[in-house]
Amino acid sequence: MSPKQTAAIAQADSLQTLGGGRSLTPAVIPEYLHNTYWWAYLHPRAVHIFERQWLVNLILWGNFAKLRDAALQEMGDVINGRVLQVACVYGDFTEHLVRRLGPQGSVDVIDVAPIQIKNLQAKLSNPQHVNALLQDSTDLHFEDGSHDSVVVFFLLHEQPADVRRKTISEALRVTKPGGKLIFVDYHKPAAVNPFRYIMVPILTTLEPFAMDVWRGEIVDWLPTDIKISKMEKQTYFGGLYQKVVITR
Repeated sequence: MSPKQTAAIAQADSLQTLGGGRSLTPAVIPEYLHNTYWWAYLHPRAVHIFERQWLVNLILWGNFAKLRDAALQEMGDVINGRVLQVACVYGDFTEHLVRRLGPQGSVDVIDVAPIQIKNLQAKLSNPQHVNALLQDSTDLHFEDGSHDSVVVFFLLHEQPADVRRKTISEALRVTKPGGKLIFVDYHKPAAVNPFRYIMVPILTTLEPFAMDVWRGEIVDWLPTDIKISKMEKQTYFGGLYQKVVITR
């Protein structure tokens, strides 16, 4: 185990769970995250730099709110079930999710980086029905069919293909039969969209796994041992972004 991984586990031991429901279990930060995204998610100054609503909106070319609301609307105006958010998100995604919770609603948010869990704790003003848990998306510590809805917002493009496949498999496993698994991520835009040519050098430089998502479809990484009843796909901003909703 590297010194960075040891330090991450030590930091995890000091964290507390939102909602008071569970204790956090140390999770080893994947090597690809250390090597590729340390500057965005692990560095001590990362949160200070990126946790700005205007910046995350700029990164998505002004589409953050539209994509956030498109994902959340799949769960309804009032959410009374149990929701899993796979990975913390810069910006106000989780805050808007929490605002939709009804009396019987709850949210589990998992992330493998302790600094991201701490950031989530700091920015939620009403954490009563939220559990923040230190877990790896490829090894979720939930039982089969434990959640009514699972949402994965701009995570898949940051993961190597083998990790992405495991993340999707785990997310589908913990979605209950009849429940929804919601993905929002990048998509290969139409040829006439100028952002198709702007984004190629950006993604290949900063997001080396993202072009996989352009070249393939999310359904390409679905496990074969879990049945789905419906799959819906919608694209946004000239095809640069996509929402895929899978119903078990």
